[in-house]
Amino acid sequence: MDELSSMTIAEARDRLRARDVTSREITEACLSEIESASALNAVVTSTPDKALEMADAADAALAAGDAPALAGIPLGVKDVFCTEGVRSQAASAILEDFTPTYESTVTAKLWDAGAVHLGKLNMDEFAMGSSTEHTCYGACVSPWRRAGDTAPITAGGSSGGSAAAVAAGLCLGATGTDTGGSIRQPAAFTGTTGIKPTYGRCSRWGIIAYASSLDQAGPIARSVRDCAILLGAMAGHDPKDSTSADLAVPDFEAALTEDLRGKRIGLPKEYGEGLGAEMQATWDKGAEMLRDAGAEVVEISLPHTKYALPAYYIIAPAEASSNLARYDGVRYGYRAELAQGDGIVEMYERTRAEGFGKEVQRRVLVGAYVLSAGYYDAYYLRAQRVRTLIKRDFEAAFEGVDAILAPATPGPAFGLGEMEGDPVQMYLQDVFTVTLNLAGLPGLSVPVTLASNGLPLGLQIIGKAWDEAGILGVGHALEARAGFTAKPERWW
Repeated sequence: MDELSSMTIAEARDRLRARDVTSREITEACLSEIESASALNAVVTSTPDKALEMADAADAALAAGDAPALAGIPLGVKDVFCTEGVRSQAASAILEDFTPTYESTVTAKLWDAGAVHLGKLNMDEFAMGSSTEHTCYGACVSPWRRAGDTAPITAGGSSGGSAAAVAAGLCLGATGTDTGGSIRQPAAFTGTTGIKPTYGRCSRWGIIAYASSLDQAGPIARSVRDCAILLGAMAGHDPKDSTSADLAVPDFEAALTEDLRGKRIGLPKEYGEGLGAEMQATWDKGAEMLRDAGAEVVEISLPHTKYALPAYYIIAPAEASSNLARYDGVRYGYRAELAQGDGIVEMYERTRAEGFGKEVQRRVLVGAYVLSAGYYDAYYLRAQRVRTLIKRDFEAAFEGVDAILAPATPGPAFGLGEMEGDPVQMYLQDVFTVTLNLAGLPGLSVPVTLASNGLPLGLQIIGKAWDEAGILGVGHALEARAGFTAKPERWW
């Protein structure tokens, strides 16, 4: 990895302001890394001309002493964010070559803060997946490998391209979205750090929707501090998004601390049921690190946890079937070729059959089924009631603790194709993450150690609604004691 492209955002920010390095130099280093990393398939649309133009503008602002917070920092953008003049198709053939004429609110905030746009990153189609294999661009490959094994490994999903790009030194940070764990799981799989904010903290306007009551944007970066810096720029009220919270954005970076005296951290006993020995040991190790930082660690109960995954896989597909009804081949995107005599119904059917991948088709069909007459009460309404119970579990738990420490994933990353024939096994990768989306709470994934096979293992810190500052503080203390500095050995 190039020394410039593998810096943290905080380090790059300081060096840029000291005029020790220029944004153009960092951006050129990132672009060079992107060009040589085609084997990872993490970057699906590179924007070198735009990036260098933005870098030069940042250098001019820095020289004039009038630079915004992220001036000159090169970032990658998950393909689900609409970016003006740059292909944005959520990794789906049905949005073939869709080029928006507008900018998503989150990316507009980043560019206003002076960040540099390197390009778009691979993902699971419409953010539906846990491995970045379900994509019209072809699977994303993790820069990590199992010890002594050259088999390709997943970077997680759906923000796998974002996590892989950060881990491989292709960009200093990246945007992601998290509907059921799609920031936290890829971060845990790649030894990076990712935060899913409280639902409503970041605007969803201009993000191609999967499940509107669950989707939330957030950053993936190389450290807790970097996530705090990026989240500060991404967050804020947006009148264009009716679910955006009209709340002040705290100084997340100022909240970072290594002293947790007076804090109570909960360990949910339900999360340990069926947990593998290696992940259990990592969780125990993380709890001991928080005790060392001064926190009191106590056992808590989240009794409805076992119902979270089935509830999620009813609610999310139901919302997806509604959101994806707009892709019909009429207004934009892919349109199937029709035979003579075919009408509009045939066009709809053929366009959606050819344009959507198998996983998206599966979830749309499930969603349409649970919303259909005769099944709505039995499935969808019951899942919503379970969602309420899960939210109440967290509310009760937070009456006695300040944050919760839990596994981010059941284990380390799996190989590409290893779960292809078993969608249920793939869905189980989200078992520790979907609860937060159902409850609308913030969660931070922090790398802690390496598994026996040489792949990263991470833990997540769960917070009260709107307490991103609190979990970033706990995460910073955990990060300092874990001392995770491992990097993937270059093979690509």
